[in-house]
Amino acid sequence: MKITSVHAVYPKYKHTVPSWRTHLWQIVVKIETDTGQVGWGYGGGGKAAVEVVNGHFAEILTGKSFDSVSDIGDIWDFLYAESIPYGRKGVAIMALSGVDLALYDALGKAENKPVALLLSDSPKQHMRCYATGPDTDYYADLGFTAQKFPFRWTGEESIDEGVRLAEKARSVFGPKAEVMFDVYMSWDSVITLRMHEALKHVGIHWYEDILTPDDLMELGELRPKIQPVNMAGGEHEFSTHGFADIARAGAYDIWQPDITWCGGITAGSRIVDMAKVAGVEVVPHRGAETWGLHLVAASDCEDFAEILPGVRGGAKDDLWIGEPEVIDGHIDISDKPGFGVKPNEDLL
Repeated sequence: MKITSVHAVYPKYKHTVPSWRTHLWQIVVKIETDTGQVGWGYGGGGKAAVEVVNGHFAEILTGKSFDSVSDIGDIWDFLYAESIPYGRKGVAIMALSGVDLALYDALGKAENKPVALLLSDSPKQHMRCYATGPDTDYYADLGFTAQKFPFRWTGEESIDEGVRLAEKARSVFGPKAEVMFDVYMSWDSVITLRMHEALKHVGIHWYEDILTPDDLMELGELRPKIQPVNMAGGEHEFSTHGFADIARAGAYDIWQPDITWCGGITAGSRIVDMAKVAGVEVVPHRGAETWGLHLVAASDCEDFAEILPGVRGGAKDDLWIGEPEVIDGHIDISDKPGFGVKPNEDLL
């Protein structure tokens, strides 16, 4: 199967969070082949990543052949090497993620298999999800039994607010539910220990992204001080090279690669293998989206997939048609070939 064209677009989003996401959110990658298979992929890096795909990757990929998972891995290594002068992390690897996923989608369609079956002969079919967002009552009504709060430190009042949120979730979901905090790099070591002390009576499953990805040694030193709460992170890290640094520092109990950012299924699979050696768990960032879900289903990732349901009555962009729905806090993987989705043309 030979690649005949590679093209990326930045969708016409209407409901992105005002921030870096305004112009640098997710891209759609389309790969066409000489057998008629069309692969769709999803990458990060926004308008900058579109330039990487259309201005560089398309030129050096057109004409290349791929007929196996191993071939896709070889293409990944080729693109990584060719993009080293401006890449290695960040936007270039986010763009590479979209290409990698589009190749997997095309291969799955060519073999009439879902991507999970390209990766494993016996993937998980039914997976548990957790909800990320602020609307505890809404998530309980939807059948979730675990919640992660987006929670940035804004000052001393954050201690009482964090306790209030955690106690509410524990009350609504019950004593066995997982309650997590994603603090988006807004804590430091001192704040972490203060929050940990204040939340001990609630029982927190993990604290996520406490410090920046550049503070791995400090994270490794802090990690044993918050046990039995887990230290989680990794969504802002890229490829096996970045996760090797995480492993050396002993920074996290739970690794959270984002499959649309870290290098796609190819990098994600390699990271899962590294995690087994390091003795840590893998819970991909946004793991209930179809791109991460196939890796969760087909690998040693934890049976715990993240979904962002928004808030009750909130609006969102439905970019992908055919994504499996979460029902009673669980999700079933699609049996359609490839990733089983296609883009909403109205947003392209």
